[in-house]
Amino acid sequence: MSEKERVRGRILPREKGAAPLDVVIGVMAFLAALALGASMLANRQAEGWREGLSGRLTVQILQPDHPTAKRDMQTETKAALDILRDTPGILTITEMSDADAAKLVEPWLGTDALVKDLPLPRLIDATIEPGAHVNFAELQTRLQTVAPDSNVDDHTRWIARLQGLANTIIYAAYAVLLLIALATAAAVSFATRAGLEAHHDIVALLHQMGAHSGFIARAFEWHYLVSTFAASAVGAGFAAVTFLLAGGLEFAGVEAVPFLPPLGLNPQELAWLLAVPVVSGLIAWVTARLSVLAALREIY
Repeated sequence: MSEKERVRGRILPREKGAAPLDVVIGVMAFLAALALGASMLANRQAEGWREGLSGRLTVQILQPDHPTAKRDMQTETKAALDILRDTPGILTITEMSDADAAKLVEPWLGTDALVKDLPLPRLIDATIEPGAHVNFAELQTRLQTVAPDSNVDDHTRWIARLQGLANTIIYAAYAVLLLIALATAAAVSFATRAGLEAHHDIVALLHQMGAHSGFIARAFEWHYLVSTFAASAVGAGFAAVTFLLAGGLEFAGVEAVPFLPPLGLNPQELAWLLAVPVVSGLIAWVTARLSVLAALREIY
């Protein structure tokens, strides 16, 4: 650090009322880190949904409403399996048992005895060979000739809906980040103006001694860059601890909420939270500089 930088750093003593600003910036950084973490969780879950559903299809054979339903369902299931085996592009075929079907509805209906009495469909899970093209409309027609109560689901609709939900969460998180950035800039701008008023005598003396506006602005921008970065680092640190605690709930014996992704971030994702204090510091640096230069033009 040069002598000029050391002198400039001693020009502005830390205000006694700076703690409230630090708290505000720390809280905003905490919220920004939570929003950023939520966007990463949503993006990770969307990728998991795509990987889990793409390249697969499910054949549902519904129970027909007549007395011979059980015998007919067995016959239809066997015929559907034969058609799937003869379909080019189908890699593997797995017939799901009644117990597996009951597990699929367990998150919605629980394990009550009434679930066993529900007319659950027979399910056949199939994977598609990578790069292969399967004509789902033709497959549906062929299946319905031997199993009129069958339905082919290639999961395209579900993937689109889940991707849309994830995108909504991600864009909402980005909107929150933008609002927090604007709020941070506004807080720093207000604090800079207040700092100019509090140190009016020092600024006036420096100006009379021939100090350029850029020199005075650098004193303020360095001051708010350091304080904002420190407060934001604390807020982002608390957010990181929150995600770590949320990720450890399952290990502590707390059951996960059905349909929600794991709330913990992996180390690579946690590293992205470091961007919060860095960006906050840059916002404070730019805002303080512009605010001081604009104020000095008005005064002098």
